[in-house]
Amino acid sequence: MTESTERTGPLVELRDVKVHFPIKSGVLFDRTVGYVYAVDGVSLSINKGETYGLVGESGCGKSTLGRGLLRLVEPTDGEIVFDGTDIRALKGESMRRMRRRIQMIFQDPLSSLDPRQSVESLLVEGLNAHGLAKDKAATAKRLREALAAVGLPASALSKYPHEFSGGQRQRIGIARALVLDPDLIVADEPVSALDVSIQAQVINLLEELQNEHGLTYLIIAHDLAVVRHIADTVGVMYLGGLVEEASSDDLYREPMHPYTKALMSAVPVPDPQVEDRRERILLAGDLPSPTNPPAGCRFHTRCPWAQPTRCADERPALREVLGGHRVACHYAEDIAAGRIRPHEVEPELVRPDDGAAPGDTGELIPTP
Repeated sequence: MTESTERTGPLVELRDVKVHFPIKSGVLFDRTVGYVYAVDGVSLSINKGETYGLVGESGCGKSTLGRGLLRLVEPTDGEIVFDGTDIRALKGESMRRMRRRIQMIFQDPLSSLDPRQSVESLLVEGLNAHGLAKDKAATAKRLREALAAVGLPASALSKYPHEFSGGQRQRIGIARALVLDPDLIVADEPVSALDVSIQAQVINLLEELQNEHGLTYLIIAHDLAVVRHIADTVGVMYLGGLVEEASSDDLYREPMHPYTKALMSAVPVPDPQVEDRRERILLAGDLPSPTNPPAGCRFHTRCPWAQPTRCADERPALREVLGGHRVACHYAEDIAAGRIRPHEVEPELVRPDDGAAPGDTGELIPTP
């Protein structure tokens, strides 16, 4: 295990990363009839020794982005630079060596652990894949150290996943990542499947491991409270793109993108008097389909502050509004200053598709 290191600039840089999944049709000959724009041009950086929290509702592309970073799914375009090396240019043995330095913790510890393997087999599997288990005594010591680091006894090595609680299984998943001595850990919803009391224990464990081993984290979550507790920087994703990014303190003190404001307003406040007085922002409709995202600002169909023409026609760039605070909104400053007032969002008008029933006039109809 490595000792804690000082924070010295970016460890990971994503530059205009895209992950598009083709939609195939046909029986004899597959042809591409469209794409799912799961991730559509995301740029961000994560400094060494820091935690980057990536949040957004289900379907926004945050998990796909995390898997794209490890090339568990192949990015369609863009650059992924890890410690000065473009991961997308690596092949074969070079990529295998790089994967030892980037590990992943999955959302559901039960489904991510093979129930037929003992804990010892689960932990040693990665060491074998990277040729790090040649010395049996050294390997046994390494496994015991990994378990001890996550608060489990050495006796757990001979047991199987079903013999542990949910929190203990997630600790095994963390140990499996930790045993390879990585530099970066991508944690995809690491506590969402756990009870609230266990969530706090796992979050505190991740922080302790970061301080002890100098780890860098990309934490993917939909729970804003979890991200606020652990993240140094927070990025908010919506429909494949990053709409806001700031330090955790700045983002939670003054969210500037309308979507972030709506997310924050949905988080309950433990003070009943404050909860009764505060204003809720209710979004109209559902998340648009990533196969056919809206033109212009992708949030404009649900945005209470959307303005005609510009929001519908021009996609806003992720720009710096304040020091280190980036927002993809044409009117972020005007909204913050109260110069633009929210309004009720009208139902988006859509045209029936080619499969409409016979006799359909094709007139514009409101979505439900």
